[in-house]
Amino acid sequence: MANIATLFNPDAEAQADFSAIPTGEYPAVIVDSDLKPTKANNGQYLELVHEITAGEFKGRKVWANLNLDNPSVKAVEIANRQMASIREATGVLNPTDSQQLHYKPMTIRVEFIPAGTTQGNGYVTTRDGNEIKAWKKGDGAAASGTGNGAPTQQNKAAVDETPPWKRNQAA
Repeated sequence: MANIATLFNPDAEAQADFSAIPTGEYPAVIVDSDLKPTKANNGQYLELVHEITAGEFKGRKVWANLNLDNPSVKAVEIANRQMASIREATGVLNPTDSQQLHYKPMTIRVEFIPAGTTQGNGYVTTRDGNEIKAWKKGDGAAASGTGNGAPTQQNKAAVDETPPWKRNQAA
């Protein structure tokens, strides 16, 4: 038995749903980023955590990994094209630190990837997931995915620029 009475916050919100979201376009911001070594330890990828800022899936997170340093020339080419889209979407054209991309409103195109899908690297997904396929400048209107790629509603994208670790303290 362990006394945990002082080790947790009794007012904390319950864990969010981690199921994949439907294909669609969503207003989002990058809330976290980190440069990590590849699994084979022969390169690095930039992990970007996006948070949806409006609509039915507000607060949900979607990840993108950009293979900026990789033995595969094709992987690096793809990552550089993705990075170019992110730079255009955020308006930060020549970032020196990934943190400069944080909290800039954008629209992301998310694709639903069903379990059992074979990826380009031969990996077969074991559960439903999501992949960000495109980034574009946020226009102030938010589109919420319907599962078939069509937007269902238009809202103003409300971006909370408070860092995630300070959001619960302000309430």
